[in-house]
Amino acid sequence: MTKPLDILIFGAHPDDAEIGMGGTIYKHSAAGYRVGICDLTYAEMSSNGTVELRQQEANAASDVLKLSMRSNLGLPDRGLWIGPENIAAITREIRKHKPKIVFAPYWEDRHPDHIACSKLVQEAVFNAKLRRYETDTPAHTVEQCYFYFINDVAESDLLVDITDCHEQKMEALRAYRTQFEAVGVNNDFVQTPLNQGYLERVEAKDRMLGQKKMIPYAEGFVTKLPYMVNLF
Repeated sequence: MTKPLDILIFGAHPDDAEIGMGGTIYKHSAAGYRVGICDLTYAEMSSNGTVELRQQEANAASDVLKLSMRSNLGLPDRGLWIGPENIAAITREIRKHKPKIVFAPYWEDRHPDHIACSKLVQEAVFNAKLRRYETDTPAHTVEQCYFYFINDVAESDLLVDITDCHEQKMEALRAYRTQFEAVGVNNDFVQTPLNQGYLERVEAKDRMLGQKKMIPYAEGFVTKLPYMVNLF
């Protein structure tokens, strides 16, 4: 039997979760929480690198972030259509790992796959709790769903101080050399927004988000449901 996760993060591609919330992931893993990432695709349409190299990089990043698990559903890159088969695959992953909290990309982003991932996860979180849906697996209710930023940033409902673990986040991102560095074999390399100073912009985004609370680095999140705390 699979041990339940505290947190399950979905991304369209390997590196999405690290960009948006690598510090938050490390912070919770280091504190003893069971945290996992599910990549929907192998990013086979990426301009640089190969599927095999990207998986090696994802494994290296996972080690840095101390993940309890990482999976890949093998859905088609640039084919994340909002349809029953894709929703069912994500629903089964949620029911398999029984997370308390689910994270997905924010629903507005320059990359269509990030938008599609957000929509698919929202559909799957809803379906996961329906006992008459996919009855071969038991229903599971996710306590809360949050949305992280990849390329575009909106007003945050929640900030996480990642000052003490920002270097681990950047180390995990640097594992994706084929994406964020100008590297290639036999000139098999093209310029993309990712290898033209993208990591510096990620760092700038984390600094900008931290500015609101006068802290060096933060990651921001949005929630469609109220965030509840117990005061005193």
